[in-house]
Amino acid sequence: LTNGRGGMSRICADLGTIQSKYDCLLGANLNPEYPVDRHVFVKRVRIWVNADGFISQLNANNLAVLKADAPVFWDFIVAAGDARTVQIRLTMDLLEERNTLVMKLERLKREPRSQWTQNQLPAEAHVTAIVRLDVEDRNFHTETHLNDGARYHFTSHTQSLSPDGKLAQCGFHFTPAQDRGFRAYASAGQFHSDVEWCENIWHPVEGSRGQTDHGDAYSPGWFELPLDIAKPIYLVADAEQEPVSEDEITRFEEARKARNEKLLAQYKGNLSDPWERELVLGMKAFLVRRGKEHGKTIIAGYPWFLDWGRDTLISARGYLAAGYDAEVLELIQTFARMEKGGTLPNVIYGDNDSNRDTVDAPLWLGVVIEEYVKLHPKDNVLNTPLEDGRTLLEILRNIANGYLKGTPNGIKVDQESGLVWSPSHFTWMDTNYPAGTPRCGYPIEIQALWIRLLRQLEREDKQDRAQWKALADRATASLRKLYWLPQKGWFADGLWAENKAPAAQARVDDALRPNQLIAVAFGFCEPAQARSAVQAALRYLVIPGAIRSLAPLPVDCLAPVYGSQGSLLNDPGHPYWPRYEGDEDTRRKPAYHNGTAWGFMFPVFCEAMVQAWPDDKAARSAAKAYLRSAEYWMNKGALGQIAEIMDGDLPHTQRGCDAQAWSICETLRVWKLLKE
Repeated sequence: LTNGRGGMSRICADLGTIQSKYDCLLGANLNPEYPVDRHVFVKRVRIWVNADGFISQLNANNLAVLKADAPVFWDFIVAAGDARTVQIRLTMDLLEERNTLVMKLERLKREPRSQWTQNQLPAEAHVTAIVRLDVEDRNFHTETHLNDGARYHFTSHTQSLSPDGKLAQCGFHFTPAQDRGFRAYASAGQFHSDVEWCENIWHPVEGSRGQTDHGDAYSPGWFELPLDIAKPIYLVADAEQEPVSEDEITRFEEARKARNEKLLAQYKGNLSDPWERELVLGMKAFLVRRGKEHGKTIIAGYPWFLDWGRDTLISARGYLAAGYDAEVLELIQTFARMEKGGTLPNVIYGDNDSNRDTVDAPLWLGVVIEEYVKLHPKDNVLNTPLEDGRTLLEILRNIANGYLKGTPNGIKVDQESGLVWSPSHFTWMDTNYPAGTPRCGYPIEIQALWIRLLRQLEREDKQDRAQWKALADRATASLRKLYWLPQKGWFADGLWAENKAPAAQARVDDALRPNQLIAVAFGFCEPAQARSAVQAALRYLVIPGAIRSLAPLPVDCLAPVYGSQGSLLNDPGHPYWPRYEGDEDTRRKPAYHNGTAWGFMFPVFCEAMVQAWPDDKAARSAAKAYLRSAEYWMNKGALGQIAEIMDGDLPHTQRGCDAQAWSICETLRVWKLLKE
């Protein structure tokens, strides 16, 4: 669950279970203007039901139905003794633009034909819910650990609420600082102050990553809530200064339904296909506000990423396909205003955009602008001044000229070849300390993006059209001449060169990686070479629903990875490392782009297949079938989402962020393209 401003609620289907320190009932974004690190106030909710004296905890043992798209609900069939049962529904959602979680508990009246009708508990029987919220007060990258200081911190800043005759009849507020805190209250029932510490809550995900594998949580007391048929109880955790209205609480399901209907109405696709519908709704989680009014950005992934330049702009292509045209224009304008000397932010921490270690983000901006203009050719978007007085066309020209002259962060075009030289770790394969895939020199996908920007300027910049055409022709010829490996049957992943050495003198990397597929998908490769490259990717890179970052093959261009003490971490001649687990610097970083399979590049493979066989209906059918295999992952991990990465080898365990924006956005974009 997300709230449109970077906050999240991350709850296990097995209610009350914790898999990771990032799991939380309320992870608030405390800055109202832009995304910052989420702050965990409530780790989890634990609920027990007393059904006519028979007590059961709500969890997987009595779960009958789970609906994972917002608002999420669980239906539990709870034992009431003597073979009787009672059906309880828990519904919850985050309110839009608020750090406010609403839960609704209700005792359902079962339909006569229900499979649970027999031996149901009589309506007049007494049923109550006992609810505990486990509280924390931390940045989501850390843990809570019980000690004397923690005990004092939580108990001294927690107070019970006084009944006021309105919705907030019982509960507590936790206010550890003047600008930080939350209230928890119920619409009926009682709150009993009764402190309990849950110690050593296991975090198995962090354990598998070689990190601290446990944390503690504080519960100030418990709610006693009467559950009568047709009388729902609302339980609210609210971290906003301005109290939420009773109407917003009781109508939260209707509000979400209305927002979902609006999203679906703007989509021009096949909503009768449940998977396509799920993709459209799943994308909503990542689009958030950046700025006081009209700025937009995209959270790269949940649970831990903020907004990244390349991730945002790659994902924006999917939002265009889903009909979010107005939001994408706001996003384009937001990032275009950040252009400086041909550079864009690599990652943005709050309002700090100083990290510009990216060679591809400015080029992806050009792609998104091009695709927006294609949808809105009469809007004159390219020549409309932004708030700083510059037009988008001027900004695109600045990016190209910056690359030609040399950018402040070290990017420079090689005049002889027309190709772009990049510093180390400036592409999406960006691990550093240690540098698992430095790619210093001329990465292949950067050349494809660069050529596409030059062709765009050739069309749009009438004043310098001849210059852009000549440069694009030169770069295209160099791409086809210098990268093709006839003895392998695929394109080199890059031409590696230090200190801006010319591309003609660079070391050719023969490793088979998926980056070449961007050049194929853009249509910049000779047809026979394009088909051969796609076939190689199919044979060595593709797994169900994802594509390996490196083939499990030996390489001639050695790729050593050295640790902080200079020790060799991998086999340079066979660098394939398929499992993303263990210590970060010695195991996970070397594996991250050297064998793990990625969700966002897999749709590009399917797009490249159709580009390589443009008039072959069988190729299009095959591409659709391959892409549809991504549906499998949406029923694993984060339900309704596609993970960042999977292990390259069986059983292809999901790793990294289990809800990644570009994974789901690229899947929808290419799926829609394949159906046209």
